[in-house]
Amino acid sequence: MGMTYKIMDLPQNERPREKLLRYGAETLSNNELLAIILRTGSKQENIINLCGRIISECGGLNGLLNSSAEEFTKIKGIGSAKATQLLAIIEISKRLRSFKSGEDYKITSPKDIAQYLMEEMRYLKKEYLKLIMLNTKNVIISIKDISIGNLNSSIVHPREVFYEAIKKCSASVVICHNHPSGDPTPSKEDINITTRLKECGKLLGIEVLDHVIIGNGTYVSLKEKGML
Repeated sequence: MGMTYKIMDLPQNERPREKLLRYGAETLSNNELLAIILRTGSKQENIINLCGRIISECGGLNGLLNSSAEEFTKIKGIGSAKATQLLAIIEISKRLRSFKSGEDYKITSPKDIAQYLMEEMRYLKKEYLKLIMLNTKNVIISIKDISIGNLNSSIVHPREVFYEAIKKCSASVVICHNHPSGDPTPSKEDINITTRLKECGKLLGIEVLDHVIIGNGTYVSLKEKGML
């Protein structure tokens, strides 16, 4: 049986931990930073080479952030343990970048919604419709996925949306979905769905404040565009 390459097997001046402590985290390459987390390579390659291959096969850091457990375990040298480590890093990264660390998050503008959900939604390969539920102070109570896939009014039924909003005692809601193309320009169906939900909200006393569409680093607010 062959040995498994570990960080300690690297020459001392090439060990990422020692390099980080001596020169600072910003001096490390992406491969070296990932190596500190994963720690061990395989019998065939050392940890630095493995991390380089992981990043490359995922399509860079952006691809890494959008990879699933199933996609990770298809990469040679990654089992369930390393896959869970990678998924944990990704989730921490998303929470840090969108400020979802547990504190209250108040919505004062469409930009707040976009900033809160951009890193989570900008690289999704399918359309996700999310319902953001707010209290009377416009603080987020809860966020719920309502539908996944191409949006149309036959799938996005008001009862699904407002069932969740009523259950959480929401004062108001914001609808948010992504365009996998990266272009957040609203479609005719996006506008129709929004109009329908707004009318239903009026009857129930739960205002639909906005519909925010997320693109790749960009967003459109239907309220700002005068479409709501």
